[in-house]
Amino acid sequence: MGNSHTSLNSLPEMVAAMVRAARPGRSVAQVEAPGWLFLGERAKDAASLALLNEHPWTFVVLQAQEYSSSGLFEYPTDGAQTLIRMAKADDAVPILFPEWPRRGIDESQRIYALHASIAQKTPACVAPIPQSFDVAAIRAPDIVLHAEDGNHSSPAGAFLAALVIASTMTSFPPDAIPALPQFPVDALTQQRLRLIAAETVAMNAPRLWCPDAPPFLASPG
Repeated sequence: MGNSHTSLNSLPEMVAAMVRAARPGRSVAQVEAPGWLFLGERAKDAASLALLNEHPWTFVVLQAQEYSSSGLFEYPTDGAQTLIRMAKADDAVPILFPEWPRRGIDESQRIYALHASIAQKTPACVAPIPQSFDVAAIRAPDIVLHAEDGNHSSPAGAFLAALVIASTMTSFPPDAIPALPQFPVDALTQQRLRLIAAETVAMNAPRLWCPDAPPFLASPG
């Protein structure tokens, strides 16, 4: 559930492919909620709520918590908390998807801290996506992670975010996921991004605020 940051560059499909690679014996399907909405809007959207209640989901990924780009204002988080509670009521693991920082703007900690504050109130996993972009800026500054607008992801940026989300779901090390040639990120770049994602999740535990949530690691059957 999210907006254009989720939709562009096939990010949900990347996550699903990575989970399949991590658990090849399991059946994996992904569905994107309709429309591009902030979580506060999503929590009141009939189509989104119907989708949430339609299937026994294993995970519900929540992106598009509204926040102040200047850092001077606060926006309510009750919509995100409502969706977290609804996901857990259906035995799904809620995962908050903090957006990556905009190009050239030092805002990773602020974005991540906002989502961590939500998880501290209403327990959920928090994928350390902002930190992964910061690690990439140090380890691989030549990899272009943003689209031309400096806000949305490039295919490589989406791939990095997907690695972090998939690892949050499965607890599978990102650097052990094989190359996925169906996506427009070359094999060498994928490998470098896998190492960056692995370093990120090692330093920033995605399940810090959802310690009781079971990872998707059980054997088929």
